Amino acid sequence: MLELLPKILGACGLLFITWGIFIKDEIKQDWIFVTGGLLLLVYSISLRDPIFIPLQIIFTLASFYEIVMIKQKKKA
Repeated sequence: MLELLPKILGACGLLFITWGIFIKDEIKQDWIFVTGGLLLLVYSISLRDPIFIPLQIIFTLASFYEIVMIKQKKKA
């Protein structure tokens, strides 16, 4: 049963990222992407995939970076 958990989290991550594509609000979209990226990161770590792990880290950090940039622009 425990080996099924990363697969479920990975599937949820994929659903989050797919859902995020349809969100118009950039901040909400990026938070959904961060969540989906983290869930897929858990799955990729369980696979020990040397390509997918850095890919998910970069995707998640890029989404988080965009959140920071948007918030800084709103302050200016």
